[in-house]
Amino acid sequence: MSQMLAQRDYFGKALRDLAKREDIVVLDADLAGSTKTSEFKKVCPERFVEIGIAEQNMIGISSGLAAEGKTVFATTFGVFATGRCWEQVRLCVAYPELNVKIVATHCGISVGEDGATHQALEDISLMRTMPNMTVISPADAYETYAATIAIADHEGPVYMRMGRSPVPTVSEEGEKFIMGQAKVLREGKDVTLFGTGQMVFNCIEAAEELEKEGVSAEVVNVSTIKPLDRDTVLASVSKTGCAVTAEEHSIIGGLGSAISELLSEELPSPVFRIGTGDIFGESGSPAELFVKYGLTSGDIGKAARKAMKKR
Repeated sequence: MSQMLAQRDYFGKALRDLAKREDIVVLDADLAGSTKTSEFKKVCPERFVEIGIAEQNMIGISSGLAAEGKTVFATTFGVFATGRCWEQVRLCVAYPELNVKIVATHCGISVGEDGATHQALEDISLMRTMPNMTVISPADAYETYAATIAIADHEGPVYMRMGRSPVPTVSEEGEKFIMGQAKVLREGKDVTLFGTGQMVFNCIEAAEELEKEGVSAEVVNVSTIKPLDRDTVLASVSKTGCAVTAEEHSIIGGLGSAISELLSEELPSPVFRIGTGDIFGESGSPAELFVKYGLTSGDIGKAARKAMKKR
């Protein structure tokens, strides 16, 4: 049975466990309580740096530490990490391929009542276009923990996004995270549902509802958006003939774009994208916003039926 757990809590646990590594340094921009980097500070204050509300400076300092051999975690909210700091990430981290892990919390429409200014709906797109950057969006808290350990072992720039609220678990505690590998969570033959982040759970729910109608939906967790697992994507759509993508992000430049780009060149197939449109978010409860912006399991099911008709 799924548990409701916050990804950022398990990010904090992973950082705490990584503190034994002397190369690990953690920076935060006045949000340690919210991002849970405070867990690292509790056990290793000498390698925790509170930058204050100076996110661009945080990226510059991170690059300098990485150039001196440190593995750096730089953490803040998604809108600041990718929007305010884009130029610094491009020139100071991605271009020299430095070992900086930019980890963002409070991404997506589920940030809720904080509204449009704090709902990162463009962050995957911004980081995905960045050369040398790996982009990760874990499905739940357990996968977030495993992904944090994995990116610490990976040499090079990484962007990882998390939400704010507790989300249902879809993975097993202790499961290893393999960067660049998508995972088939449910086998199917009629349509593929590609999900990322907490939308993976909604894809599973949609598949269960479709099964009642006699539709066999395959569910794939695409937690690494860049590099995209081409083999798993192509193998699944070769079998089902059509796909739906689901992300808590704009349909422009995110998972839906990545899947569509691959299929248009390698295996032209109907693809329907679930995500926010060319629009900003607004204030409201996460549940209300998911309904308004069409991110529910019911919306995924409707898109799946349309996709199958287009085969």
